[in-house]
Amino acid sequence: FKPLLIVLIAPMIFCQCSFSQPPQKKSSAHMDNTNNKNKVYSRTDKSKVNLSDAEWKDVLPEDVYYIARKKGTERPWSSKYEKFSEVGTYYCAACGNALFRSDTKFESGCGWPSFYEPVTKGSIIYAPDHTAGMERTEVMCGRCKGHLGHVFEDGPPPTGLRYCINGVVLDFEKAAAAEKKYNAENKAG
Repeated sequence: FKPLLIVLIAPMIFCQCSFSQPPQKKSSAHMDNTNNKNKVYSRTDKSKVNLSDAEWKDVLPEDVYYIARKKGTERPWSSKYEKFSEVGTYYCAACGNALFRSDTKFESGCGWPSFYEPVTKGSIIYAPDHTAGMERTEVMCGRCKGHLGHVFEDGPPPTGLRYCINGVVLDFEKAAAAEKKYNAENKAG
């Protein structure tokens, strides 16, 4: 009886965000735009990225590749961004596309970083996901189509949405750092 109870309750515990074990070897330590092999990574270029699976595997750290390209999921409560509260912008770790602002992040209790709204409508794309015996909506990066996580209709106002996102596929830039960089670029030009 107890094993059956655990099987029935486990999906509720993870708030409909299923997870699969990522590769044991983590190599990204978050890219933070320092991976020189990844020539498509840009926080300013908005053009679509279309690389082959082999090209992605060559330029992405193993853990980012596993989630973004193989639709894996990190373990709940393992992301450094789950309880993170810095002010700034979250970017796609695969291509640098702006995804979420920190003022749309909220504590959902599901074990993954949660947001109620993307930066723009085009920064995220959506697809039906019928895996793991569930009806969900997958969210992907609007620039590189990398898997980010899922969106659910149980979030806070004003949208009522909860974007449940794998922290491994996120990069972050503090608001002050972004402003300083912007000012330096504009003074040079």
